[in-house]
Amino acid sequence: MTTEKQGLNVAVVGATGQVGGVVLDLLAQRDYPVASLRLFSSPRSAGTKMTWRDREITVEDVSAVTPEDLTGIDVALFSAGATASKQFAPLFAQAGAVVIDNSSGWRKDPSVPLVVSEVNPKDMLDRPLGIVANPNCTTMAAMPSLKALDNLAGLRALRVTTFQAVSGSGLAGVEELGSQVRAVVGGDKPIEGLSTDGSAVDHAQPKVYAAPIAFNVVAKAGNFVEDGSGETDEEQKLRDESRRILGLPDLAVGGTCVRVPVFSGHSLTVHAEFEKPISVGEAVAALADMDGVELVDLPNPLEAAGRDGTFVGRVRRDQSVAGDRGLVYFVSSDNLRKGAALNAVELAELVAKEHGY
Repeated sequence: MTTEKQGLNVAVVGATGQVGGVVLDLLAQRDYPVASLRLFSSPRSAGTKMTWRDREITVEDVSAVTPEDLTGIDVALFSAGATASKQFAPLFAQAGAVVIDNSSGWRKDPSVPLVVSEVNPKDMLDRPLGIVANPNCTTMAAMPSLKALDNLAGLRALRVTTFQAVSGSGLAGVEELGSQVRAVVGGDKPIEGLSTDGSAVDHAQPKVYAAPIAFNVVAKAGNFVEDGSGETDEEQKLRDESRRILGLPDLAVGGTCVRVPVFSGHSLTVHAEFEKPISVGEAVAALADMDGVELVDLPNPLEAAGRDGTFVGRVRRDQSVAGDRGLVYFVSSDNLRKGAALNAVELAELVAKEHGY
């Protein structure tokens, strides 16, 4: 179906936040067919004026809208947190918009497709609530490569350790790392003392994380769940979302999610076990052909930050798995970009195709 207007009417909810800003940049960079653009935020940021492609737009208070106010919006990209998404996404959907949500608010709802653009795009065609969910940014990083390998040899089990950047905790995480680094580097005690004594310098008191994050690693990303498993919600998301996206409900998944002193760019060590033998050469060829995957010698978050796609390297046989049925590799991906904003915009591009653009 082709619409008569020149483009789609787009809304960005959470426009003044980290991910919302990247969404706006990507809409411009990718030349998304925007006929009109409305920006929404919480009452705290409402009234802010933002410029997009030479248009000055006043940010609206999402808490003040009614379904009647939203008539005519075709696509609404939400990056406003789970609470706001649960409250306001249905209003946009009831008014006729396709809502693409970046929060955790709708990921477990079986009526809401959970979609990675290169992996399961057809799933978003069935959206009875008018809402499509983006997966967790850590899960997102692994999906394109795992899909390529599953197609080749049948994925059987997955063991993952993640190295998650502080921007995954929002601006508060970024500020905590920055303040602690400045406190340590600007202090009176030589930083080299950390080589022999972890208390040799003074860190700023941690607020966001359970331990200092500067010059440290915190073996807890997310919040512990209260089911006795000892897992965090990040680790459960990795398992549950991988099963949904890959269409493998019985996939065995074990993960440890770790916070590291990196500003942006999540990384993962992936141990994948398969139903059939798979050689490193076969795996590399499949990865090279997969949309969204870029093979590199040494993936790292500094090179991934600000770039599209997922960067995969260090592909090798998993020596702990018999019969050439296991592989190990490393992944880095910008958690604000492909991990959130880019996939959302790519899903919005699929909606645009439904409208003939």
